[in-house]
Amino acid sequence: MTRPRITILHDVVAFTDAHAVERPIPALERLWNRGWLRKIVIITTMALIWQGYTSYLDNDLLFPTFAATIQALIDNIRSGVLPMRAWASIKVLLGGYALGVALATILSVAAITTRLGNDILETLTSMLNPLPAIALLPLALLWFGLGSGSLIFVLVHSVLWVVALNMHAGFLGVSPTQRMVGRNYGLRGFRYVAAILIPAAFPSILTGLKVGWAFAWRTLIAAELVFGVASGAGGLGWFIVENKNQLEIPNVFAGLLTVILIGLAVENLVFRQIERRTVRRWGMQA
Repeated sequence: MTRPRITILHDVVAFTDAHAVERPIPALERLWNRGWLRKIVIITTMALIWQGYTSYLDNDLLFPTFAATIQALIDNIRSGVLPMRAWASIKVLLGGYALGVALATILSVAAITTRLGNDILETLTSMLNPLPAIALLPLALLWFGLGSGSLIFVLVHSVLWVVALNMHAGFLGVSPTQRMVGRNYGLRGFRYVAAILIPAAFPSILTGLKVGWAFAWRTLIAAELVFGVASGAGGLGWFIVENKNQLEIPNVFAGLLTVILIGLAVENLVFRQIERRTVRRWGMQA
């Protein structure tokens, strides 16, 4: 018995009629795909809205124009006042931030290596993390006096808990396989943390460092608004208060704009470069 023969018909498709898989990307679309250009467009749009609204309002005492603010910024940079005040704030900020990160690292390492350290970190963060750092400024002035010690104290409080929580969460998220590899190589204590936990948890650590920096920056400016009044000197916060008392409102906005520009510079020139050279290069982030 012979099996029936199966006939298969093949239709020939003319590839000349098919759409091309690849197509050249227009120049405008290539430009729009660049993140820095989109950000410039956003900032420019906001500046135009600011200029248009304040020109319509026509009240420099209430809300100066963008052009007046930029002119005040340039004048204060040329006179050297604004760079001096900005550097005074940055010096204090770097000291408090570094100390806060160091203490957060110690607490996080103790929490991941010992049960007592874990209990201490959980208890302290539950108690002190919800407490606003600026609320401690009156006590800091009593304990440390009218000096940079008071500002550093509140900065450490604003940085410590958020960095410690993110670092500890990153340590807990390290896979058991990576932990086992470190144990098999005989790594213990700080060597184990430095060689295995910190590289594996670095995305969470970097997030904590970025959030901690933002918390410290805004806490410092808020503290200087009070501290500058008490001491008669200070950084950008006191520059803002001083010009507000003299009704130099364009200078006030110039001080606020300086705070924003420094924040943007640190985010894009420091943390973005660290992120590009670490977690993105290691394939831990798209």
